[in-house]
Amino acid sequence: MVRGKRRVFAALVTAAALGLAACSGGDAESADPSRNPNAATVSAAPVPSGLDRFYSQKLSWRGCGGDFECTKLTVPVDYADPGGATIELAVIRLPAGKSDQRLGSLVINPGGPGGSGVDYARAARAVISDAARRSFDVVGFDPRGVGESAPLKCLTDAQTDQLLAADPTPDTSAEISSTVDLFKQLAQRCEAGGGELLAHVSTPEAARDIDILRAALGDKRLFYLGKSYGTFLGATYAQLFPRNVGRMVLDGAIDPSLTADEVNLGQAKGFEQATRAFVADCVKQRGCPVGTDVDRGMQRLRDLLSSLDAQPLPTGDPGRPLTEGWGSLGIAVAMYDQGYWPTLRAALDQAFGGSGAALLQLADAYADRSGDGHYTSNQNTVIYAVNCLDRPDRGGLAGVEQSLPRYEKAAPTWGAFLDWSQLPCAYWPVEGDGHPEKIAAPGSPPIVVVGTTRDPATPYEWAQGLAQQLSDGHLVTYEGDGHTAYMRGSRCVDKAVDAYLLRGTVPDDGLRCS
Repeated sequence: MVRGKRRVFAALVTAAALGLAACSGGDAESADPSRNPNAATVSAAPVPSGLDRFYSQKLSWRGCGGDFECTKLTVPVDYADPGGATIELAVIRLPAGKSDQRLGSLVINPGGPGGSGVDYARAARAVISDAARRSFDVVGFDPRGVGESAPLKCLTDAQTDQLLAADPTPDTSAEISSTVDLFKQLAQRCEAGGGELLAHVSTPEAARDIDILRAALGDKRLFYLGKSYGTFLGATYAQLFPRNVGRMVLDGAIDPSLTADEVNLGQAKGFEQATRAFVADCVKQRGCPVGTDVDRGMQRLRDLLSSLDAQPLPTGDPGRPLTEGWGSLGIAVAMYDQGYWPTLRAALDQAFGGSGAALLQLADAYADRSGDGHYTSNQNTVIYAVNCLDRPDRGGLAGVEQSLPRYEKAAPTWGAFLDWSQLPCAYWPVEGDGHPEKIAAPGSPPIVVVGTTRDPATPYEWAQGLAQQLSDGHLVTYEGDGHTAYMRGSRCVDKAVDAYLLRGTVPDDGLRCS
């Protein structure tokens, strides 16, 4: 959303919910050529023209806390001009637990766009099973423009506060004018601070970076686990380099054939469904703050957000009242993992009692805002830089206003929020050339797609769509709530994914887990 709205929020929430992660049982089998695509008998695709110096680079690893090792990977800013400017990408790895069972590297990406793969890899013990960690070096990297990899610098902390606190559903001419001005300022500031790289943070360019990383790691084939937006990044890689795919798991999938409008509308429906599931659970609890009826409970949430637009709630910080923008984020973050539902119930109880402090705290967690007011990542702005290159097919202010009734009908709680989130790309200073297209990755080995039936940010239908498009796609269905499925408590999902990653065992067709 909301992380797909403001950004398709990746599995960073999953990484935070350590108590819900469950490790899959079973031991990795010893590596041998029959089950290891990185065996010496397997040849990779030829190095793309003009990129030899990047593909042949040697990584220099250094310790960077605990068992982790860090390095830098050099890539061209513009793949059409490989002799031009370069940047360095931050890379981290947790070496395999048992060297005699080592299968190679498992590159992981948490999503975003804008999620830090370095931070995600540091949570490897929570997001990757024991069995997989024994056999793989877990490798994370910050994509270009993100985190520690030549980060795009658009807004100060105070300016990011202003962006996130702003009215996400303007409904008067004055509010609409203010929203337009805010998004124009965002675009101008990104243009001023983004430099040459601003035009080169698209998903295909990040996917090309992954292939250089694969080669620098010494792997003939890419083993990859991508969540949320990371599935789009992985599928794009497979389309560009099908012969270089080893084993690939795409969890919480994005359907690459969808237009920007279809993505946003799908997320609006997804968050509506997830919020309704939360309310349905809440009304069964004693003292539920939204009442005892699901429909009335949904309306009470909408009424709360509407009231925050007119009269923000005090939070104990005079400079940061709970606005509709912050309140929306505070509710949204709990939709990513049902483990947050009790916290959201308590925050809503407090809000209905006149204090927005707890909802603001949830919103800060969503936005990567620390207690001192500093944002620990640039996700809140880099998402626009990537999405506006990948999906420039947006209709501007007139298009947003025209589609608003359709969004509000489909998702009364979240429709307007997601509809208005498309507007920044109308003013983006760099013209993107991405477009919706089906990804088949012809010639790749089997690719596993995982979909969750009540996923708010990447609706289950998207996983079905991607699995059907891939020439050798295989769908695993998790019947449950929250965003993504692997290592979130389903032993069935964990077992299927690990069997595939470790032994190449493709899940049974139609596998459904709970």
